[in-house]
Amino acid sequence: MKDHMHKNSPMKLNAANLDAFPETILRPRYDRADLRAGIVHIGVGNFHRGHQAWYLHRLMQQGLAHDWAIIGAGVRATDATMRDKLLAQDCLTTLIELSANSSGAEIIGSMIDFLPVEDDNAALIAQLAQADIRIVSLTVTEGGYFIHPATKGFDATHPDIMHDAANPTTPRTAFGAIVAALKLRKEMGLRAFTALSCDNLVTNGDILRQTVVSLAHLSDPALADWIDNTCSFPNSMVDCIVPATGQNELALAKGFGVDDAAPVTHEDFRQWVIEDHFCAGRPDWDKVGAQFTNDVHAFEAMKIRILNGGHQVISVPAQVLGIDTISGCMEHNLLGPLFLKIAHEEIAPHVDAVPDMTPSAYVKLIQRRCANPMIVDTTRRVAFDGSSRHPGFVLPSIRDGLAAGTSVDGLALIEAAWARMCAGTREDGAVIAPNDPFWADLNVIALRAKDNPAAWLSMTHIYGDLAENARFVAAFKTALRRIWADGMSAAIQNHLNR
Repeated sequence: MKDHMHKNSPMKLNAANLDAFPETILRPRYDRADLRAGIVHIGVGNFHRGHQAWYLHRLMQQGLAHDWAIIGAGVRATDATMRDKLLAQDCLTTLIELSANSSGAEIIGSMIDFLPVEDDNAALIAQLAQADIRIVSLTVTEGGYFIHPATKGFDATHPDIMHDAANPTTPRTAFGAIVAALKLRKEMGLRAFTALSCDNLVTNGDILRQTVVSLAHLSDPALADWIDNTCSFPNSMVDCIVPATGQNELALAKGFGVDDAAPVTHEDFRQWVIEDHFCAGRPDWDKVGAQFTNDVHAFEAMKIRILNGGHQVISVPAQVLGIDTISGCMEHNLLGPLFLKIAHEEIAPHVDAVPDMTPSAYVKLIQRRCANPMIVDTTRRVAFDGSSRHPGFVLPSIRDGLAAGTSVDGLALIEAAWARMCAGTREDGAVIAPNDPFWADLNVIALRAKDNPAAWLSMTHIYGDLAENARFVAAFKTALRRIWADGMSAAIQNHLNR
């Protein structure tokens, strides 16, 4: 894409104005009136619109997949806000691709409706029960799958799950709505649909299956068996850096001549690797760059360990040091080198190569992507929900390093930096606003760990038996004491000097 900023006043984004936007803006070449729904997507945030919805839009641009259009859905109050914005612009979205040297805009039209957001999810259940819906996809965040923090199994004790088990026709959760709809489909003699997780979880399809089948079993064991035997839950790996939308992003869209209430900026890179297991058909996403495979694990392990784990390596100390953006981290004289050292020495050695990509080459790719100065991705966003992200993204590399007898000192330093961040203040004294669903608990423990580092590792729901590993415990305690005594920068420099 080339850089074409528009000088005239921006026009409202809607179907009526599509043909009037500058010719430099790509837009749907297909007749959206002819599109028919095939997918319901639950959790319509920026990532979905910049990733899955884009792949489908590009297929539609080729005259394909016109019976696979997306209907948006959600179960949270924030979803209702997004619904209002998107319906007001006919479910169109402006995507702004930002490379290091240029930018370009594209309007995508693969979404055609957005369901009402209701406490009992009646509209969602009714839509999911329609025969033409063949895929239900989700982006509900890594922490949204009701995984028990200690056992990593299904958390049947969560109040929302207990509600859905007792009230299966009026559920609160997306998974309860899926179960209720599948019950209707079974009763009507309709086939099941594919449930497709697009969240950053290793074996995300297996986890989604666990959540849906386990929830169904609480109220209807026979239905649970039918779901387990007839539904598909493909594992997938998704990748594209998509920042949150703020005033900067709104202004960028207007610079292209588009008044979009919810534009999406994204990097000049996308990847989608999907297990080819769909019980009711699928779009040919591979014709626009997605990869279908029977082995997603190696791809997702590389991405989650190096990109998502690497994001924690830089964003957590950055929050303490007051560095606001990921690209700012990569430019920093300590954090950029810290990423490379830890990624090369403590993460990549425990990652298998995938076709056409070695772990060391992938580290260089992530370095380039994270350094893109046009992507204003905040360290606050990336460091959010550490109680889910550290167990999923960082601790597996520590476990592998301990098992292999290799260094874990750098990753222990990052865990100590997280404990320091959760103390709630930056080194300049500024307050770090709550940034985790369990922030209040983390804050209390982090302050206790200032004098007693072992207190942090006592969170067995996060660290499990790592708190009993003498080598990791010693590295963690040393790092946290050094951070509090000498400061974050000195602690990082000490590690870099090794």
